[in-house]
Amino acid sequence: MTIGELIKQKTYERIVFFLHRNLVTFVPAILLFVALLIAPIVVGYFLRSFFLPWWENSLYQPLIILFASAYLLSIVMFFYSYFVTFYLDVWIITNDRLVDIRQVSLFSRIIAEVDLYQIQDATSEVKGFWASMFNYGNIYLQTAGPVPRFVLYNVPDPSNLREKILDLSAEDKKFHNK
Repeated sequence: MTIGELIKQKTYERIVFFLHRNLVTFVPAILLFVALLIAPIVVGYFLRSFFLPWWENSLYQPLIILFASAYLLSIVMFFYSYFVTFYLDVWIITNDRLVDIRQVSLFSRIIAEVDLYQIQDATSEVKGFWASMFNYGNIYLQTAGPVPRFVLYNVPDPSNLREKILDLSAEDKKFHNK
């Protein structure tokens, strides 16, 4: 399925921005994933050091392998589901509208859209040390449409993007006021 099929792109519409959350915001999940992968190795080392006779018992080895496998599978599934929701959260800004595609879970998605001429106010927010260093933040859009507030989370260069959205909105308002 292409983006044009997902949002039913109009004939005169062109995609101006196709945005994901900033990749830097995914780094904590990667670090957590690596730490959780290393944890069984550390625990296994200590168990082997202090409980060597118990560790080498042939009765416990299949149980240890079973629990370790279930643990690793759980960690990989958690990371995979987090990656899917991270990667599939998308904002598409065209010359006519803004489409918010939010992946809630593996099998749940919410799609909302607003016409650009309905945007009344836009606020950008860069909050924190890392957000300032890597220039990402949130954009809050106040609208006159059915969804009163749109939030674009952790987008790159929010101040510049806010200005461009307001410019596109002003251009679309000229078109709709004719």
